[in-house]
Amino acid sequence: MAKPRILVTGGTGYIGSHTAVELISAGYKVVIIDNLSNSNRDSLDGIEKITGVKPDFVEADCTDINALTALFEKYTDIKGIINFAASKAVGESIEKPILYYRNNLNTLMNLLDLMPRFGVKGIVFSSSCTVYGEPDQNPVTEAAPIKKATSPYGNTKQISEEIITDVINSGAPFKSVILRYFNPVGAHPSALIGELPNGVPQNLIPYLTQTAIGIRKELSVFGNDYDTPDGSCIRDFINVVDLAKAHVIAVERMLEDKAEAPIEIFNLGTGIGLSVLELIASFERATGVKVPHKIVGRRPGDIEKVWADPRHANEVLGWKATTPIDDTMRSAWKWQQHLREAGIM
Repeated sequence: MAKPRILVTGGTGYIGSHTAVELISAGYKVVIIDNLSNSNRDSLDGIEKITGVKPDFVEADCTDINALTALFEKYTDIKGIINFAASKAVGESIEKPILYYRNNLNTLMNLLDLMPRFGVKGIVFSSSCTVYGEPDQNPVTEAAPIKKATSPYGNTKQISEEIITDVINSGAPFKSVILRYFNPVGAHPSALIGELPNGVPQNLIPYLTQTAIGIRKELSVFGNDYDTPDGSCIRDFINVVDLAKAHVIAVERMLEDKAEAPIEIFNLGTGIGLSVLELIASFERATGVKVPHKIVGRRPGDIEKVWADPRHANEVLGWKATTPIDDTMRSAWKWQQHLREAGIM
C-alpha cells in the first residue's frame, strides 16, 4: 500500500532537508513549504540527488494562512505534518522577540487550525531541550521540570508545546509527537546536504568548519570556568541523520495509531555529554585539521551542562542515535569541503 503524503514545513532547512531524505527513502510522498529566510532552494537538488526524487516545493510563509490553505487545497492527500518552520537562534531572539513570537507561534497555530479541516491525522513538533533550562540533574528525562525560558526562542518552544496540549485536550481529531532535540550536528554522509545558515553562523559546528577552512579567523569558546571537567559547557551532540530517522518513526507511529496517548513526548539525544573543547578535539582528531580557537567570556543565556536520557525514545520508539561523534565531525567537514568545491563558501 502506498504511503501517504507528509507536509514538511521549513523543509529546505538543515534538519528539514535531512528528514525529507529519510521520509522519501521510507516510501512517503513529501511536499515542502519554506520561505527560504534561513535556507536555500539548492537543498532540493541535494535531496533529489540522494533519493532520486525531487520533493514538491511551495515557496511561502507559514504565517500566511491563505498560502497554507491553498497548499492543503492542492495537496488533498496530506496525512501528517512535521513542523520545522521556526526561527531558531537564541541570541537573535533576544534582539528580535516579536519576530520569534510571530513566526514560531503563528505558524503552529495556522497548522493546528487547518488540520481538522483537511483531515490531517498528526503533527510532529520540533521542540528543544531548552525547555528544561539549566536542569536539576543530568541526564535529563522527559519528566524533568520545565524551567522558565532564558530566551524568547526557548519560550516559543514552551508555549508551542502548551498550545499543542491545549488544542488536543480540547478534543481535536489528531495526534502529536513532540520531539525535544538536544544538539543536532553533522551532515548527510553524501555531503549533498548539510547545515548552511545565511550570514555568520549562530551555531557551533558551521562556525567551527568555516574557521577550519579559513573563512573565519578563529572560533570563540564562551567560558572555561564552568563546573565541568575542562571548564567549557557540556552538550549532547546528536548526528542529524540519526535525528531525522526519529521523525519518520514518529510519523509512522501517529498514522498507524500505535501511539499510547494523543500527545507523546520524547528526548532525542545520545545520552553522552561532550564539552565544547572535547568537540573541537574530536573534529581535529577525525579530520587532521586544526581549528584556531580562543577562550572568551561566558555568553548570556548559556546553560552549563545538559545531556539527554534517551531511554524513553530507545524503548518506546525503538530508535537510537548510533553515529560516533568522530564520524559526525568528518561528515561536517566533508560538507564544508563540498561547499568550497561548489564555489558557495
